[in-house]
Amino acid sequence: MVMFWHLPWASLPFPWRPATWAGVDLFFVLSGYLIGTQLLRPYARGDRPSYLDFFLRRTFRVLPAYLVVLLAYFSIPQFREEPGISPIWRFLTFTQNFGLDASIVGAFSHAWSLCVEEHFYLVLPLVVYWFTRKPSFKKACWVTASIVAFGLSLRGALWIHSVGPLREHYARGLSNLYIKTIYYPTYTRLDSLLVGVLVAATQLFRPDWWRRIAIHGNALLAAGILVVGFSFWLCQDMTSFSTAVFGFPLLAVGFGLLVMSCLCPDSFLAKHRFYGASIGATLSYSTYLTHKEVMHLDRLYFGSFVRMDGPAGLAIYAVTFLGAACVLYFCVERPFLRLRDKILTRRNANGDGTLRPAELALERGE
Repeated sequence: MVMFWHLPWASLPFPWRPATWAGVDLFFVLSGYLIGTQLLRPYARGDRPSYLDFFLRRTFRVLPAYLVVLLAYFSIPQFREEPGISPIWRFLTFTQNFGLDASIVGAFSHAWSLCVEEHFYLVLPLVVYWFTRKPSFKKACWVTASIVAFGLSLRGALWIHSVGPLREHYARGLSNLYIKTIYYPTYTRLDSLLVGVLVAATQLFRPDWWRRIAIHGNALLAAGILVVGFSFWLCQDMTSFSTAVFGFPLLAVGFGLLVMSCLCPDSFLAKHRFYGASIGATLSYSTYLTHKEVMHLDRLYFGSFVRMDGPAGLAIYAVTFLGAACVLYFCVERPFLRLRDKILTRRNANGDGTLRPAELALERGE
C-alpha cells in the first residue's frame, strides 16, 4: 500500500488513487500487536520479560539494514531521490519525524515511520512495567481513554491552529504543512499502536473474552472491511479536519478488526494462504527502506530510453523493488538476524543447550 502511494501518479493504470498512505497505519497496528505480545506474554504467565533480550532483538532487526541504507544516502549523492536531506544526527537519533519538511529535506523522508517505531520500542516497555506493577481493568480503561482523547484533541488543536487558517487562502504547500504538523510526529500517531497493543492484551489477559471473539472471525473481517472502506472515503482529502481528527482512529479500529480476524482460527483470512504473502513479509522491511531510492534510480538510468509513466515503467519498478530488497535482505538483514538468534540462544540456554520454556514461547511469538 505504501509503495503504491509513492509510485508516480502517471505510472498508474487508472486516473485515481485511494488513500493507500494508510498502509503505514496497518503497519503500526501489526507492530503494536506483535511487540505488545512479546512484552505482555511473560506477565500473563506470571513471569517477567527480559528487557535486554527485547532490545537486542529490536537492535539486530532494525539497525543493520537501516544503517547500510543510511550510509548509501550520505556517501552516494546519486542515491538520493531528492537533493535535500536531514542532518545525519536526526537519522541516528530517530528524531527526523519531528518538524520534517519533506519539500526541503525529502531524501529518505519515509524513514519517519521508523522513528515512530523506535519511540514505541523505547516507551512501551516502560509503560508495561509501570502498568503491571498494579494492574487493573479500570487502570487499563483509563489509560486507553486518555491516549484516545489526547490524540483527538491534539490533532484537532494542531489542525485548527496551523492548517485551518491556511486552507482557504494558501492551497500551495498546504499538504506539506499538514504532513509536517500532523502526519509525521509520533505524538499524533498513537491510535494504531494502541489498538495493536489492546488486541494483544485482550488475547493474553482476557482469554474468556477472546474465546467468544474468536468464533466470529468472518464477522470481524466484514466489519473491518466496512470500517476501513469508510475510513478511506473519509480520508479522500488528506488535509481535512475530519481526516486529521477522526481518520486515524477509524483506520486503526478497521485494521485492528482485520488483524483480529486473522487470529481467529475459523476465519477466511486464517484458513487460506495467499500466494506471495510469505515472500512479501520476508522482504517487507528491505523493500520499505529502498523503494523510493530505487524509483529514483530507475528514472535516472532507464528514463532516457523507457517511458517510465506507463506499463513498462511500472514493470521496471516492480522488478527493481524486488531485486533491491533481495540484495539488502540476503546480504545484510538475514545474516544479522541469524547472528541475533545465535546470541539469544546462548544467553537463554539451559545447561544442556536447550532454550528455557519462557524463551521458546518468545521465539514462537515473534
